[in-house]
Amino acid sequence: MDRSAEFRRSKAQFLGKADLSRKGSVDEDVVELVQLLNTRDQFFTTSSCAGRILLLDGGVNGFEVQKQNCCWLLVTHKPCIKDDVIVALKKANGDAILKFEPFILHVQCRQLKDAQLLAVRSTHSLEVPLSHNGKLMVTEEYIDFLLNIANQKMEENKKRIERFYNCLQHALERETVTNSHPKIKEKNNSSYTHKKKRTPEKTCGKCITDENDEEPEHDDDDPGISVNIFPEEY
Repeated sequence: MDRSAEFRRSKAQFLGKADLSRKGSVDEDVVELVQLLNTRDQFFTTSSCAGRILLLDGGVNGFEVQKQNCCWLLVTHKPCIKDDVIVALKKANGDAILKFEPFILHVQCRQLKDAQLLAVRSTHSLEVPLSHNGKLMVTEEYIDFLLNIANQKMEENKKRIERFYNCLQHALERETVTNSHPKIKEKNNSSYTHKKKRTPEKTCGKCITDENDEEPEHDDDDPGISVNIFPEEY
């Protein structure tokens, strides 16, 4: 079986499965983006999150929280208020951590050049410990301050999703036009091959698919599409 046929088979099998996430469905703010990718032959999404504010109780063995070994005290995909966090903190027995996690999208790509088109890296996040061994270590005023930051990040995150969707849509439309003209397609493929041979380090640098990969030395967002999708960090 050739790779294209194998990719189509994998895509059909994966998209036919039930959604096993806690919510059981795609978040509202990324539905159109997920649909856009899944209607293209060269992509399919494997998981997504539109961004969230959450409070985790990671136990009493330090502040390293693992997703599978912690209690979710609070999770919301919308702006959060202090009272909800205070109530949730009363259920904490270990080290409670307030987090903001930005929009994330895991995508299977048919070819390397498709992955390069889609590659975006961002460091738009927040993670702050609030309690230790069940004891609150900060003031309510500080919690309110943190939530203001988290809510600002949530609003900016939503704008980023919209910008990413618009830029990706434009890039895919441009690719469709290019592929419909054989001479342009041949020229672009030749340029891609030549560029790949000349700068393999840069080519590989944009393909980040593993959550455990080491973070780059700089914190700048790195859009694979040739436009500035994300503004400077806070």
